[in-house]
Amino acid sequence: MEAFTPGITEEMQLMSEAVFVRLCEIMGTSQQVAFRREAKDIREMISRLNTNGVIEMISGSHREGFRLAGSDVDLMYWLNNHRVIMDKSQSEYYNTATTTLILSDSSRSPPGFSLFQLLTPTIYREVHSACVRMNDRKYISSSIYRHLTCSKAVANSTVHGPCGSGVIAGQEYDTAWCFVSDLWPTSASSWIDRCHSWPEPEVVNDIVRNGCHFVAIGHPLGPHENEEWRISFSQAEQKCVYAMNHSQFLTYGLLKLFLKEVINKQLDKNNTLMCSYHMKTAVFWAIQQNTLPHWCPQNLLAGFWVCFKLILKWVYEGVCPNFFIPQNNLFLTKVHGSAQNRLFVQLHELYKKGLACLLHSSSIGSYIIDVLYNPMLSVCTDESIIKSEFDCDVGIFSEIFQNGFTFEHDLYNCAKYLHKQKQLIGAHLTGTQVVLLQRYTASIFQRTAFILHNRNTYTVDNKQLYITEKISCHMLKLAAKFGCVSDMLYIAMYYYKTVRYEKALSVIEMTKVKLTQPNLMHNGYVDKERYTEAVGGQSWCKKLRQAVALNILLDRHICFIRELIPEQQAVLQNRWPVLDIPVFVMLHFLEFLCYRHIDTTLSQEALNELQVLVHHDQGLYVPYIYRDISWEILGICQQITGNLQAALYSYEQSLTQYSWHNIHTATQRRIQDVVSYPFSSI
Repeated sequence: MEAFTPGITEEMQLMSEAVFVRLCEIMGTSQQVAFRREAKDIREMISRLNTNGVIEMISGSHREGFRLAGSDVDLMYWLNNHRVIMDKSQSEYYNTATTTLILSDSSRSPPGFSLFQLLTPTIYREVHSACVRMNDRKYISSSIYRHLTCSKAVANSTVHGPCGSGVIAGQEYDTAWCFVSDLWPTSASSWIDRCHSWPEPEVVNDIVRNGCHFVAIGHPLGPHENEEWRISFSQAEQKCVYAMNHSQFLTYGLLKLFLKEVINKQLDKNNTLMCSYHMKTAVFWAIQQNTLPHWCPQNLLAGFWVCFKLILKWVYEGVCPNFFIPQNNLFLTKVHGSAQNRLFVQLHELYKKGLACLLHSSSIGSYIIDVLYNPMLSVCTDESIIKSEFDCDVGIFSEIFQNGFTFEHDLYNCAKYLHKQKQLIGAHLTGTQVVLLQRYTASIFQRTAFILHNRNTYTVDNKQLYITEKISCHMLKLAAKFGCVSDMLYIAMYYYKTVRYEKALSVIEMTKVKLTQPNLMHNGYVDKERYTEAVGGQSWCKKLRQAVALNILLDRHICFIRELIPEQQAVLQNRWPVLDIPVFVMLHFLEFLCYRHIDTTLSQEALNELQVLVHHDQGLYVPYIYRDISWEILGICQQITGNLQAALYSYEQSLTQYSWHNIHTATQRRIQDVVSYPFSSI
């Protein structure tokens, strides 16, 4: 096909609009992206109410608002009582009795890197063990610290750059243990002076006020690679991405797709020269240099072309300037010599094709072709039409499922969260913030109710026990009132735990009716027409209450149901936060347990329903990543009834499933109990 050049023509505007629509479908509308960001922001706010000395920050593309297949999840952690200063005089800002101070010494390091001199004592073993002597001074070695903390956040991680990396259920992750500075680095002061038009002054001030981080990796060409630390502007970059308009954000997304589907398509991940960070850097520079006066759907491809030409220039020169510290050349260690020449030839061949180079992208090529063959085509860029209310809801409730809960198990911290929630009631909250906080509050109420009960189980004070039980029941009912449909099962669990089987069964029956509604959304599955007919146009809060069911999450530290204590102990041992149980599995499990004390015939019927569900479901009600715990629960029920052969089969099936929960030790113990049972015929 003949190349077409990127001049701003009517045809190009039409193509830009078509690509804008397609990118909204892939990456989300501005509303969806805003919700994802708010979900992460609120999750972070909640997690920081109780830090236990460690702060967690979600970073990378996930935090920026992307949900692209194959993207990893990036997490940064740092010790809250350690601070990096740029000059010894800045120590006066801190109480050295409670804060460990580290001096950043960049005098002997390449731009963007520095050595860490430990100025005051630390109580943390990893920091102390990472210290080395240089010129009679104590420095923290980045390489030692990186290896010591590699698996601190997630067990069995492997070192990758400054991070501990791995894969959980097909999802790649990177965890970086770093140090924080409240101060903006001197080497990045020129960035402040460059910000004339973008980002806005208030964004710039916010970025500078929040300082930077240092991650545990040195410059491979520097004199102290094993000791040096790299300045990380992850938080600043996130704020810059938030400051983009949606067309700029989608241009960044298009560059990420182009990199993956065209530039790096034939390359092994370990052999690529360019990464998405280079794409983000190009977008930052292009916006700040005001290369394109207006970033909008009609000139989205013009924006892409500006960035692509900038990248081509950088590859030709072998220099990709860091956005915050331009003297830090991001190409220095990889893009040089023959590799640089090959990359330039590849990119120049794409450049010669003009925007036809985008036809090589499997995600958007066909959309450009449609416009080329249908020049009279009309494209609507109204986001409310691009994504229906239903499509937005699926994405939003998926975010709530991933972010709308807390792993808090301390009563004091639960109270601290509820106090924070009370403070926020009078604030001007968006609809997304309201529904997220509503979900968090339901989660806190549920945990608090069971913590209170467990704490007072063995009390001899009947009055105190009565008051506690009343408070716990009230909290669970409140959680169900403004939570989702499946939250009623926590009430049923509580009644079962407190030996009120008939009450539990009454709640289970009510829940069962709600769970069989044709308009119910569960794990993203729902009858679109029935759902829209039932709750279309309603607030997200109302939709959550009436038409959404989420999995049952059992915190590893809290006893919700005694039959699952071995599994909770196993996830605790393996540092996994919760048992994540499909709602229909939990429904039949509770029904079986309650009827065991009332009617064995009905108990067997509940077990039969559970067995059919676990044996024959194709992922609709029991997603494959939760099949380990689902088979385990079926085995527990079968073992209770004395059907040891069936229980053994179920436990063995649990062991063969994807180990999402890491409950192998509990399963093997149960198998041992079945096999060694004195009356077993196995």
